[in-house]
Amino acid sequence: MIRTDAKIGVIGAGAWGTALAQVLSEGQEELLLWARETEVVDQINQNRENQSFLSGHRLRDNIRATQDWDMIAACDVLLLVTPAQHLRASLEALPNSDAALILCCKGIEAQTQMLLSDVAKQVRPTNPLAILSGPTFAHEVAQGLPTALTLACENEALWEQLNPVIAKPSFRPYFSDDIIGAEIGGAVKNVLAIGCGVVDGAGLGQNARASLIGRGFAEMLRYGETRGAKAETLSGLCGLGDLVLTCSSTSSRNFSLGRGLGEGQSAASLLSDRTTVAEGASTAPVLQQDARARQVDMPIVDAVCALLAGEADVQSVVTQLMKRPLVSERR
Repeated sequence: MIRTDAKIGVIGAGAWGTALAQVLSEGQEELLLWARETEVVDQINQNRENQSFLSGHRLRDNIRATQDWDMIAACDVLLLVTPAQHLRASLEALPNSDAALILCCKGIEAQTQMLLSDVAKQVRPTNPLAILSGPTFAHEVAQGLPTALTLACENEALWEQLNPVIAKPSFRPYFSDDIIGAEIGGAVKNVLAIGCGVVDGAGLGQNARASLIGRGFAEMLRYGETRGAKAETLSGLCGLGDLVLTCSSTSSRNFSLGRGLGEGQSAASLLSDRTTVAEGASTAPVLQQDARARQVDMPIVDAVCALLAGEADVQSVVTQLMKRPLVSERR
């Protein structure tokens, strides 16, 4: 049973992890924020600011940064906000703990093509599990601006225990029992956001971006269906809502990566110069491979993969997409 005064820990002190720590620390005696980088721990504890990943936001005094796994393991609720490809290692590093795990990273594990919830169940099979996903920019959450998102839980009983702990005046979670749908929405939208960034960078216009969002959402639905996601989940905050946000703003790391590609820069140079992770870059080839194995047609994902791999330029992928056979919009 998770108490209403449950102790919260956040694993991962990037921009999103730090923003979550800020909003969830309200009403907490102490919130622990685990950081990989010693300098980030020092910045937060000494200066009350994560200058490396979320500069300009003074953090509450009850947030304590740490690199001590034993301290984190003693928390009742743990939010995992590591890059998707590092989730397994973080779960393996976590000492014995019966904490409820809330996954806040978005992607598909490259090595295994497993959804992150399946990774968590494989490594920590006895811990209660939930997914937190939705249209969220870290800097807005840190400012306390109104935010709504999906908290997908294994069952409603877990939701009823977690909701009083997670919900805050500016932070409103909605219940879903569709963990797979919440994960698919977050993973696929990152890839589509790269495509929308390409449209922006190449100056292809607002019509093209709206078309890509609409047709990209159709791809998300097709793929989600094959993995057991519910269409109503993907039509909600963690699917369509998140897709619209990240496909429309340079605050999205994936959108910014795509815009650089659209301007003619190489993926290698764009990715090597980043201190933060554009999850869509690692998710795209895994998603493409799995979609093909499931015989799901995802031409926009294919186009993003070709651009990331340097196998085609923007004009050629646009031409290829526009020359596709004319079919019903329902396909």
